[in-house]
Order: sequence, then C-alpha cells, then structure tokens
Amino acid sequence: MRKWIEAMRLRTLPVSVAGVIAGISCAILSEDFNAVPACLCLAFAVLAQIASNFGNEYYDFKNGIDKKGRSGFRRGVTEGEIAPGAMKCATYLTLFAAAVVGCMLLLYGPWWLIIVGALIMLFALAYSAGPYPLSHHGWGDVAVIVFFGIVPATFTCFLQSGTWDSLCFSLPTSLAVGLLAANVLVVNNYRDAEDDAAVGKRTTVVIFGRRAMLHFYLLSGVAAVIIMLPLWRVLPLWALSVPAMYLLLHFITWRSLRRAQGAELNQLLGRTAVNLLFFSLSLLLVVIVTDCIGF
Repeated sequence: MRKWIEAMRLRTLPVSVAGVIAGISCAILSEDFNAVPACLCLAFAVLAQIASNFGNEYYDFKNGIDKKGRSGFRRGVTEGEIAPGAMKCATYLTLFAAAVVGCMLLLYGPWWLIIVGALIMLFALAYSAGPYPLSHHGWGDVAVIVFFGIVPATFTCFLQSGTWDSLCFSLPTSLAVGLLAANVLVVNNYRDAEDDAAVGKRTTVVIFGRRAMLHFYLLSGVAAVIIMLPLWRVLPLWALSVPAMYLLLHFITWRSLRRAQGAELNQLLGRTAVNLLFFSLSLLLVVIVTDCIGF
C-alpha cells in the first residue's frame, strides 16, 4: 500500500485541488455555491491527476525515461516494486473511476461536458503516452496551465451556477492558478534536467535552460497575483493580505530553489505545491468571510 500511495505523488495533488477550490471561491463570490457539484468536481480532478501520475510512471518506464536511483521521488515500477502491468491497469481503472464521477456531473450541466471530460482524460494519458507525449516536447507547462488551472476553475464555477456570468472572476483566477501549478512542474523538470536531456526528453528546462526557468518561476508567481486584479478589486482591502503572504512564501521558495540541487529539490517541489494550496485556501477563506459579513 505504501508503494501505491507513493506512486500517487501526494505532494503534487494540491495542484488539482487548487483549481477546484478557486472555482468554488468564484462561485461563492457570485452567490452560486452548490456543494454537490463542487465536491464532484474535486473528486474528478483528484482522480484524473492520480491517473495521470500512474500513467506517467508506467509510460516513462516503458519508454526508458526513468532510471533506478534517480534524484526525484522513487518510481515503484522502475525500482521493480510494482509490476508494469499492475501500474497500467491502475491507470485505466482510475480513469474509469474519474469517468463515473464525470457522468454524475452531467446532472448539473449540458451534454457537451462529455467532450470536456474526454479531453481531460485524454490529456491525463497524452501527457506521457502516445506518439507525441506532451511532457517530452516542451508542452507540459502549457498543458498544466490549461488542465490544472483554466479548466477546473472555470468549469467548477460553471457547474455550480449553470451560466458563464462569473467568467470575469473565474477566468483570471483560473489563469493565475494555472501559472502557479506550472511552477510545480518547473521544479520537477529543474531537478531532472540532466536525466531528461540524456534520454531526449525536451522539457522547457531542457529547451530554455535552468536560468531562464528560474526567472519564469519567479515572474509567474508575480503575474498570477496581478492577473487576479478584477477579483481583488471587489474584495475588502484586508484581502490583499493573501497575495502579500503568498508572494513572501513564493520569494523565499525561489531563493531556496536557486541554491538547491538533486534530491534537495524534492522538498522545494512540495513547498511550491503547498504555496499554491495556501493561496487557493486563503482566497476561499477570504471570500467566505466577505460573504458572511456582507461586504
């Protein structure tokens, strides 16, 4: 069980949770909160990410990307602790579970959500599998911004309200969350740059270099806060403590990232994910308090 939990990569799961929480915040701000579809969106997002993580482990092993004794988190399949067939089966079973949850969401939205759900599950596999794995050709960061930021935040809000009326809030918030989620991938690829380059895996860190992606990491955190200006403007002044605290944590993590090497980066990957979760949960708390006091 420990090996399977490790394969889920719990340190990265805040990435999928944050987008849904951001969507819930926007729905509350628009007075459209609905607990049932919100919880279903959360379950779908987590299952889809776990399936993607399982698939990444299986297909990277199959393609010879991962090596034993790597600096990153242990890979059960690569280390011989989990059979490749079992990991492949777990990938598709988890995708099936996500599909079941997605079908339940049809009770709260139109039929074309089937297409959206299918695209999300296709991305979960296409990230590492297929003739053109996105993560192997520099498209992983863009895919994370779209499928861990824009899609979960906007659609979580939509499924609670049934309209796109709150898009003026949910769209910038979703883009901000997507940028912060991409930073988790940046740290992951920053750590694995040499190994990835050796096997021809062209991540953005391999393509643009560590120095350039360090700048991206810092600037994306600042940009995320600025992008959310439409949301900050409708919240009370004290709500600005959220972006202020996040930027402080972000800058501290960035400074550590500049000096860290090898396995030390595993901790910074977790801290980057926690910073994202802190940001989304703090935003939710601010919106709830604002709604309660009737600002």
